[in-house]
Amino acid sequence: MSRPPLLFLDVDGPLNPYAAQPERRPEGYTTLRVPTDSGISADRSSLSTRRRPLRVWLNPAHGPALLGLGYELCWATTWMAEANRWIAPTLGLPELPFVDFGDALFRERPDGVHWKTGPLVDYAAGRPFAWVDDEQSELDHAYVATHHEGPGLLHHVNPRLGLRETDFRALADFALARNTP
Repeated sequence: MSRPPLLFLDVDGPLNPYAAQPERRPEGYTTLRVPTDSGISADRSSLSTRRRPLRVWLNPAHGPALLGLGYELCWATTWMAEANRWIAPTLGLPELPFVDFGDALFRERPDGVHWKTGPLVDYAAGRPFAWVDDEQSELDHAYVATHHEGPGLLHHVNPRLGLRETDFRALADFALARNTP
């Protein structure tokens, strides 16, 4: 039997609607305060000179919903391994594999393709995948179509809203099409 498709999960945008009105936590979300010296990407902590913890909004209902989609889940986030420490427990997710972006982390590409795209295609190695993120462009779609042998769904999520029911339906439809003989 073949393996299920991969679901590459970005945190900030899809799971943490960071661009929502700062004074209004979205309904169903809980607030997590992550110390800036917690081990998350150095670039993340330099986004602000403030020493206040990073505010992260997470919806605990997303974990069971993601687990029920028919994918093998994988972190595709600047949080990398730290997503298992800070994000997974709040969502009720088990420890997940993560893409280690290494030297590609935040490295701007001359062709305009997002710095995550190449490493995700390499990690998938031809296996079907969906990728939820708030920073994909048409250049990323073209790169995946050209460099990835299997089906790929690049699903943009509005960082003001995070994952919604329509996003879960689109992901479920893609997984169902891959898992149906």
